[in-house]
Amino acid sequence: MNITRLNDCVPFTAGDGCTLRELANAATQPRAFRYSLAHAIVPAGQRTKPHSLRTSEVYYILRGEGRMHINDEVAAVRPGDMVDIPPMALQWIESGAVEDLVFVCIVDPGWRQEDEAVH
Repeated sequence: MNITRLNDCVPFTAGDGCTLRELANAATQPRAFRYSLAHAIVPAGQRTKPHSLRTSEVYYILRGEGRMHINDEVAAVRPGDMVDIPPMALQWIESGAVEDLVFVCIVDPGWRQEDEAVH
């Protein structure tokens, strides 16, 4: 059985500026995951940098509220929302002013730095 605990994952700042902890990624772990799974935090009142991925991505909002930008669309997001982000979409997410925005990111196939462009 493989259990990864969030607090055992080293936080780092991603290219888009959010704080990530990778829970599953074949590039950094011995198991051959097809996808990557990360826990993300955007501090209250901040946003990620506009960026795009060659791969598909899903966000699942755990805590906080914010606004998701995908290409020319903007929508409010809150806990329990899932956001489907298609490959090559220009995207960024902003946190509301009250509390940090916390969400999980699933990238398929797994996230690799060379698949991301920060604009």
